[in-house]
Amino acid sequence: MSFLPVIMAGGTGSRLWPLSREYHPKQFLSVEGKLSMLQNTIKRLASLSTEEPVVICN
Repeated sequence: MSFLPVIMAGGTGSRLWPLSREYHPKQFLSVEGKLSMLQNTIKRLASLSTEEPVVICN
């Protein structure tokens, strides 16, 4: 069984202010290590699916 991964990476990130701002949204923040939250999500998906993920952003 295959599936198409969908990553929801939108929103303003207002709850993470002042770290998350208009020109530095939360999905590009590095919370742990050097990779951003979006990069970490894509990395976790790599072992689960052979399909490229669809990223939905605001």
